[in-house]
Amino acid sequence: MLVTTDAIVLSLQPHSDKAHLLHAYTRAGGRVNYMVYGIGKKNTSGKYSPLSILQITADERAIRTAQLDYVPSTTITDPLKRTVALFISEVLFHTLRHPMIDEPMFDFLVQAIQNLDRTSEPQNFHLLFLVEFAAKLGFAIPEPNNSLTSLPLTRVARQEQLRALCEYMAEHVETWQNPKSLDVLMEVFD
Repeated sequence: MLVTTDAIVLSLQPHSDKAHLLHAYTRAGGRVNYMVYGIGKKNTSGKYSPLSILQITADERAIRTAQLDYVPSTTITDPLKRTVALFISEVLFHTLRHPMIDEPMFDFLVQAIQNLDRTSEPQNFHLLFLVEFAAKLGFAIPEPNNSLTSLPLTRVARQEQLRALCEYMAEHVETWQNPKSLDVLMEVFD
């Protein structure tokens, strides 16, 4: 059965000489994995950049068609935003693991992607995202815990808050893994 839905790209990984494995979060089915064939022809891999929003038509295993709905253009060209996008996509990849329909979560993620694309100062975006994402997952940070919810003004404070937020996520998300992009993110905003 073919399904057409909006999808947020979380990750694209080589699977074989002819196929890639696309991990996506969809409006119609939550977290799904699809085979994508023919990438490399006419540079079609660009549309599968992390946090791109696609409209896909797929069966249970493979994507038949994929059209770009929204590409966060400044996120692709700005190295700071690109690093934040990679971090966020990795967080989503390890956190959103189940094929459950959750339209409010999908809408929240689309809004966050668009906000990242529009912001002129991305250095605290990932911190705000983690705070809001935790609330969406059902374990909002308690109000008196200002050290996790206030915006840091210095590099050291930003790094400490990011580590603390990752520890908070690890306490509440069973599948949490510190993103590999965490060190890169800390260096970029150094």
